[in-house]
Formats: sequence, structure tokens, C-alpha cells
Amino acid sequence: MVLLIAMGVRATFGLFMQPMGLAHGWGRDVFSLAFAIQNLVWGLAAILMGSVADKWGSGRTIVASVLLCVLGLVGTRYASSEWMLYLSSGVLVGLGQAGMTFAVLLPVVARSVPVEQRSVAMGIASAGGSMGQFVVVPAGQLLIDRFDWTGALWILSTLVLLALPLATRLVGKPQHTAGAQSLGAAIKQAMGHRSYHFLFWSYSVCGFHTAFITLHLPAFVVDGGLKASDGAMSIALIGLFNVFGSYWAGKMGGRHSKKHLLALLYAIRSAAILLLLFLPLTPVVLYLFAALMGLVWLGTVPLTTGLVGHIYGMRYAATLTGIVFFGHQIGSFVGVWLGGKLYVATGSYDVVWWLSVALGLAAAALCLPVRERALAPA
Repeated sequence: MVLLIAMGVRATFGLFMQPMGLAHGWGRDVFSLAFAIQNLVWGLAAILMGSVADKWGSGRTIVASVLLCVLGLVGTRYASSEWMLYLSSGVLVGLGQAGMTFAVLLPVVARSVPVEQRSVAMGIASAGGSMGQFVVVPAGQLLIDRFDWTGALWILSTLVLLALPLATRLVGKPQHTAGAQSLGAAIKQAMGHRSYHFLFWSYSVCGFHTAFITLHLPAFVVDGGLKASDGAMSIALIGLFNVFGSYWAGKMGGRHSKKHLLALLYAIRSAAILLLLFLPLTPVVLYLFAALMGLVWLGTVPLTTGLVGHIYGMRYAATLTGIVFFGHQIGSFVGVWLGGKLYVATGSYDVVWWLSVALGLAAAALCLPVRERALAPA
């Protein structure tokens, strides 16, 4: 439920680009930079929030993050200049997202179930984030239509506050035993292992895809002659189909090679984008793309997180996952910023779509040499 709220609200940001741009005279490059800052801050702060959760507990981490996210959404409502948008929507919301999402929550899930159920459990939790897209994005468009973008931001801020009572059920922290591996030793061991770098950079491609599509697909759809509601529905369909995709990825990850499954997911992403590029943009083609992309949207999360926990152990899983997630957010920063920059320069998203195809194939290749054998603590 926490992931549903956090990821659902995040996925609505693309809906605000056009109405807020008209109200303030901001171009898509302004929103792209704000969203890029949000993703980069989210990635950096995920390392910090993961360390805080490992030391002080996940419940406290989530509460602090919820309050930061709400403060950022309210600040976005009152942002009257570009730098205020960057501070509120970029920095504050990014800090909040860091402690309400995967780096903190998935290790909690992983530690709470037996090893043989870990992959499936993380797949189910990741599906909650996808369900957020399906539920919250269409609702966000309705709120904008009914209450304008200002009222919609107030209501979404209230929705985020619902995560506070849920945080009280996510208490506890990893046990520490005398003579056990230190955090510094765990990070040094992971950094010295090639597979950790392969996971870091392949995950950055996941971030490039998801952030670019989340922010720019609604505008791309309107540019192509379809309605704004089609764009909102396509984002929602990605979320709906990824409910099944995340569960499937988690379930298969418990039975088969996670690195091979990751390579398959990245290759399917490239195929889905090629479908969108080569066929005329109609509602049917758009929804078919959304369904196919949705099946592989967040399936990378339980597989990547599962590999980190399996190879490097669960004691510092939140921190090590947070570092890998920073790679995801580097890709997110580049994806959304480049999308806006190149659109302003060329009047089209074509270059970014083709780059997304190439990166998907590169990520698939990076996953194959990952060594899935568990390491003994240094």
C-alpha cells in the first residue's frame, strides 16, 4: 500500500506538465529538469534512507519520507518560479520518494519471509507500485479536470499522508551480531565485484525507460493527435499490466536464473518501443504498447533486488540496494532531461525513442555476465 501511494502519485507528474506550463509559461524542458532533479535526488537519498533504515528501522524512515513528500507536493502547488519548482517538485519530493519506495521497502519484505518465498514476495510488493499507476493516474486526470491542477495537488498531498499509519506496521531493523561484517566492508566487497557494476548500469537503463515514458508519454500522445485521456489511460494500463508482470517476474525469479529473466525483460522493452515507432499512432496501438511495456515495467525491481540480496547478503541489503538504485536514478535523470531538451531542440521525441531501443539491448547484454553465486561475507 505504501508503494501504491508513492508510485501512483509519482506517475501523475506528467499530467501536470501541460496545465502548469500554461499557467506559468514554462516549457517542457523546465518540467523535464524538475523531474530529472527529483529522480537524481531520489537515487542519492535512497542510499542514505537505506542506511537509516538498516540502522534505525524502516518505520521511522518511512514517516520522515512521507512528510518530506507532502511538503514537496504542497510546495509544487505554490511554486511561482522555476527554482521553486526545482526545490519542491525536485528536491523535496525526491527525498520523500527515496524512503517510501523500493530501497527501503523491499528489504523489509525480503527479511520477513523464508528464502524460498523471497522472490515472489518482492514481486507482489512491486506490483503494489504498479497498481498505484493504474489507480492513481486516471484519478489524477479526473481531479485535474474537476478541480484544476491546484486542487488536484492538494488532494494528492492528502493521499500521501495515508502512508503514515501504514508505516506503524513496518517496524523493525536488521539484527546485528558481534563480529559480523561492517557496513563499510559490505560496500567495499560489493564495489569490488564485477556483477555489482553490471547490475548498477543495467538498472540505469530501467530508470531511463520508466522516467522518460512516465513524464513524456502523455505529451507524446497529444502531439500525435490523441486525447489527454488516452495518455493518462496508457500510463494506467502500464501499471495494470505490470501488476501481473511484477508478480510473474518475482515468481519466475524464484525458479529460474534471475539474470536471464532480466535480459529477457530489457529485450522485450526494446521490442515494445519498436512497435510504437513503426505502427501509426492510434488508441489501439498505444494501448497495445502500454500492455506490452507494462508486463516488463517494474519486473526488473524484484529481480535486481533479489540478486543483490542473494549475492551480497541481507544484513545491509537496504544500503546496497540503495546504491544500485542510484544507478537507476542516474538513468532516470538522463531520460527525462534529455527528453525535454531534445524535444525543444528538434520538436520531436524520435531520437530519445531510438536511444531507448539501443539502451534496452545494451542492458540485456550487461545482465548476462552477472555471477549469481552468493559471496561469503568479507
